Amino acid sequence: MRTYFDTSVLVAACVGRHVHHFQAIQALREVRSGKLQGIISSHGLAESFAVLTRAPFVPPVLPHEAWLYLSANVLPTFELVTLTAIEYREVVERCSQNGWSGGRVYDALHIQAAKNAKAERVYTFNLRHFLQVGPEVHNIVVSP
Repeated sequence: MRTYFDTSVLVAACVGRHVHHFQAIQALREVRSGKLQGIISSHGLAESFAVLTRAPFVPPVLPHEAWLYLSANVLPTFELVTLTAIEYREVVERCSQNGWSGGRVYDALHIQAAKNAKAERVYTFNLRHFLQVGPEVHNIVVSP
């Protein structure tokens, strides 16, 4: 099953003391085993690195540790999808038209990437925001 992974799931899988670590690492194992076809966006890759290196984890995740995790555990087995410049513009415009501010734009970018990749499922721990910005995909947005 083609499954798009949001940043919240990738970060939780990386940080052993994260409240959702067990669920997230199980989902990653399903990608590694071939049970799921994992998909992330180039935006999600950058966002995962940013969150891992700036979140108040104790001890903090250092930049080289974040890269080691992503390059060893995500990039080899996940399909990396991109958005076009026009799609970025359209997503930001849609956020503006709907009055969505702040980080919701990032959730909307994830939804667009998942649609582009023809994902059959979207994994996130941020269900409320994903369902708000992507009501057309409500039937495939779930927590792992």
